[in-house]
Amino acid sequence: MTTATLPHWDMSVVYPSLESPQFAEGFRALQEHIAALGTLFDEHSIGQQTPAPLTDQTRQTFEQVLGQVNAVNEEASTMRAYINGFVSTDSRNATALGRLSELQQQQSILAQLETRFTAWIGSLDVEALLAGSKLAADHAHALRQAKQRSAHLMSPAEEALTAELRLTGSSAWSTMQSTFSAQIMVPLEIEGQPKEAPMSVVRNLAGHPERSVRQRAYEAELAAWQRHAVPIAASLNAIKGEVNTLTRRRGWDSPLDEALFGASMDRQTLDAMLGEARQAFPHFRRYLHAKAKAMKLPKLAFYDLFAPLSAESKSWSYDESKDFILTQFGGYAPHLRDFAARAFREDWIDAEPRLGKAGGGFCMRLRKDESRILVNYETNYGGMSTLAHELGHGYHNTRLAQRTQLQRRTPMTLAETASIFCETLVKRAALKDATPAASVEILEASIQGQCQVVVDITSRFLFESQVFGRRQARNLSVEEFCEIMREAQRDTYGDGLDEQALHQYMWAAKPHYYSGDLSFYNFPYMFGLLFGLGLYARYQADPNAFKGSYDELLSSTGLADAATLAARFGIDLHAPDFWRASLDVIKQDIDRFEQLVG
Repeated sequence: MTTATLPHWDMSVVYPSLESPQFAEGFRALQEHIAALGTLFDEHSIGQQTPAPLTDQTRQTFEQVLGQVNAVNEEASTMRAYINGFVSTDSRNATALGRLSELQQQQSILAQLETRFTAWIGSLDVEALLAGSKLAADHAHALRQAKQRSAHLMSPAEEALTAELRLTGSSAWSTMQSTFSAQIMVPLEIEGQPKEAPMSVVRNLAGHPERSVRQRAYEAELAAWQRHAVPIAASLNAIKGEVNTLTRRRGWDSPLDEALFGASMDRQTLDAMLGEARQAFPHFRRYLHAKAKAMKLPKLAFYDLFAPLSAESKSWSYDESKDFILTQFGGYAPHLRDFAARAFREDWIDAEPRLGKAGGGFCMRLRKDESRILVNYETNYGGMSTLAHELGHGYHNTRLAQRTQLQRRTPMTLAETASIFCETLVKRAALKDATPAASVEILEASIQGQCQVVVDITSRFLFESQVFGRRQARNLSVEEFCEIMREAQRDTYGDGLDEQALHQYMWAAKPHYYSGDLSFYNFPYMFGLLFGLGLYARYQADPNAFKGSYDELLSSTGLADAATLAARFGIDLHAPDFWRASLDVIKQDIDRFEQLVG
């Protein structure tokens, strides 16, 4: 299968098209159901913040309201995924962008209702409610979280105004950054001819086997970001300024404290994990030095991070990757293979890089047990590994399918559990019968990704921490954003990279910074990687016992905090030893990689 024939996902299972009467009817129905939910809230005074007695009538009202909250959120989730299916694959689609804007208006109303629901839960005796209602008990974690979050709400009028203003605030700035970045065309000489290429295509050249091509692409990319940096910096300033303001008004100590609460994680766990990650930096720098040596370079530049070690590296066509993944998933369990086969068969995957398509990769739940997976497929081991990773997210969604909308709300810390596990499955299988040369390629691709999740993620965490701190005083300039990013990369990569060839515009390239609702969209990835590696070690130690509880763990990721779920496998997240053991798995791969390239 060539790049030109890589699959596009099929969204027609929900509606024939954005212009279809069926979509119009579905959108109208969603609007009506959101309005009806608002009426229900008004009838029962949902939103009061003063303590209320827990009567039988209150329990009945709670069960009625919660049922409708779950139903409407389910409907909105599918609509959001359907429209994003068009926006993320073609940022120039005016119809999709228009519908997205209309949906955001409805999401704003739904957000206000959710805030009212949270405030109302805060007024109730939640523990007594859990004891007297099975439906409440089934949603215990969500209700206890709502009780805690209610203590950080502003007045109802302020929360309602905030939800409305976000449409023209952080939400608008986020949309601007994503659509603007996706449409940037980069002048670049390709095969001796001056051309213009989409930013996503130019960034993909970071994996080109020829260093001169990678360097030209890197220089062209940085020049393009520099030309377009002013509006992107304005987006970042606006979003971080809004978050700082709301964090302060809601009584959180910092944006990080709110992010940790949303991630179902405490500061002690974060400190233990980041502390052990920093202790492991010298090992990742050993890997970077070994890669430089294998490439006959004195030191790697940033544009060498994703370079293959050989121009003759094994090519993984899309079909070869598909077959390999199906085989390895089947070796773990037939139902995992059947899931992946269904994803390929029913066109859940959009794999072709093209103009206007979002960069990177992600998996989004569409409806029930169906997902959609976006990748920009490259014909190398990394492309196969990324595909397996995103399929892992889709499998996780199938395990959550029987849960209600509130029960499915998995924190990012646990959202990577199945993806890391599936990625590790294919890696271990690929290494099993590989030649030394192939082993180098596989290990390098794996460690390369882990270096990003441990080292680069730490740089992103440091960058965002600095930006939040400085943004309290004033807007930051393009030059300041670049300097903060350079310093974060120097602090983490150290002597593993050439200081004169870092990526100072990574803040413009990464969409993770541009959310008003989700700050510190970075450290949960590290948690996910290390937690996933820890679980894989337990699978190796006792496969049968692991399989008996793994799917139940995946189905429960919205039902408890990270520490409680980890304890099921005898894991203490506060203990540095756990994080060190997971990092030691990576260290062993680095040792083997050093020996092979040496």
